Amino acid sequence: MESQKKYGMKIPFYIVDVFTEKKYAGNQLAVFLEADSLSGKAMQKMAREINFAESTFITKLDSENSVAEIRIFTPEHEMKFAGHPIIGTSWVLMNKIFKNQPGKIALMVPIGEIPVRQTKDLVWLKAAQPDFLDVFMKEDFASFSNLSVTDFDNRFAVQEVSTGSAFVMVPLKDKETLNAVKLDKDKTAAWLKAKCKTEHRALYFFCLENEVLTSRMLCIENNQLIEDAATGSASTCLQAFLLKYHTSEIKIVNNQGEYIHRDSQIYFDGRLADNHFDINIGGKTQFIAKGEWEV
Repeated sequence: MESQKKYGMKIPFYIVDVFTEKKYAGNQLAVFLEADSLSGKAMQKMAREINFAESTFITKLDSENSVAEIRIFTPEHEMKFAGHPIIGTSWVLMNKIFKNQPGKIALMVPIGEIPVRQTKDLVWLKAAQPDFLDVFMKEDFASFSNLSVTDFDNRFAVQEVSTGSAFVMVPLKDKETLNAVKLDKDKTAAWLKAKCKTEHRALYFFCLENEVLTSRMLCIENNQLIEDAATGSASTCLQAFLLKYHTSEIKIVNNQGEYIHRDSQIYFDGRLADNHFDINIGGKTQFIAKGEWEV
């Protein structure tokens, strides 16, 4: 009986595209329900099998209070916090699972409770307070990329920022430079390992040109250089960075994914007052499919 339960169990799942106005764009997400009986090792294998940037596993569900506990996995490791999985999972819960279709819910992740709300077709999350970590030399980038010091936006420094997952903010002077970025995989991996203080190491390149914001996220995973279509956690870090160094109030759309043909739109709505950061990112989610996963 135990063997049948272990190997014949079927788990419902949804597939959605997150941070996009249309299907087959944005960042893909698999949301697994009823995952409380799965081990972390099993979740990791499933995330590696589906091979999206992230997959989420709902381990506790309190429909009465509109609260869920989730775990987030990339194909390689578990994440303490990630934006597009929280936005996409919340959309599934609010529109497909919770019968009362609440406008506000809370997701519990390893860094704590994340408040989420839905306004029309936008789902918003409120991020934790940011940590501003080390500032790096722009000259460093010549050792592992095609960038020179003249390619950077001199209004900003290069700095690692975290709101739960850390990213190095890399300001570039224009979109042309952003699109032309090339990295040496091994040298980039060595630089990130030597410089970053956290286990999650990634570069978030952006340009703010005529108040139009465009970004690219590049990191090393499974010994490969990968680019993400839409990175919510990095966007919370970038919003904090811009609130600190550019403007104390921001409402703008962060455009990501264009370079890899998965155009994404991440909405910013933030403010900084009395040294308190009110960081909110929002996005639209498109339903793609649902099914059963046999464990």
